[in-house]
Amino acid sequence: MPDLRPTLLLTRPLAQSRRFAAEFAARYGADWPVVISPLLEIVTVPAEVPPAPVVVFTSESAVAPFAALSPAAGRRAWCVGPRTAKVAEAAGFVPILGPGEAQGLVRAILAEETARPLLHARGRHVAAELAALLNAAGVQTLEATVYDQIELPPSIEEGRLLATDGPLLVPLFSPRSARLFAKRAANAQARLWIAAISAAAAAPLVALTPARLEVAPTPDAAGMMLALDRIVASADAG
Repeated sequence: MPDLRPTLLLTRPLAQSRRFAAEFAARYGADWPVVISPLLEIVTVPAEVPPAPVVVFTSESAVAPFAALSPAAGRRAWCVGPRTAKVAEAAGFVPILGPGEAQGLVRAILAEETARPLLHARGRHVAAELAALLNAAGVQTLEATVYDQIELPPSIEEGRLLATDGPLLVPLFSPRSARLFAKRAANAQARLWIAAISAAAAAPLVALTPARLEVAPTPDAAGMMLALDRIVASADAG
């Protein structure tokens, strides 16, 4: 008998996709069909790191490459959300937990931080230009680009799923990932059930006319899981 559940297509980099797959399996069962087909690969890039007493991380992917270039032990680090804070703490930083998204992190820094300058350790592509926002508000903030996010070609299995008439459950965790997926899914035959981490991530997906599009109530893995819950529940009700 065919499996009527939608396949979960995970497009984050491999380590993050595997972690989310495990969380999804704990919630929905290990037998739920899952395909991992990363849109991006994280690669370290050479970087000049200017001196600064406090670092800012808006992604867990920046922590390890930055720690390899600049001392971590006892150094305070603003972290966008709990996962990044956990990774930063494991690397030796003293994390300061942000609210889960860049704009809220800027507000928290403006309200609480007195050290100068700050240093944003970042990827080549970011959802928000945090240093520009902080500098515009009068807080000197430097930058170090310590990793890149290289676009990967679609896997054979992803292509098959997009070409097959049936529901496909797709969580998308950033505006750039959403743009890349929208490009490769432009002619998809699948009925797309999409969870977007933010309104900015949802925007490029509207052109796909997805069967369902849910925006996460919070911009993190927990919020994305709740968005997927809503999609699955509405499908069951229908």
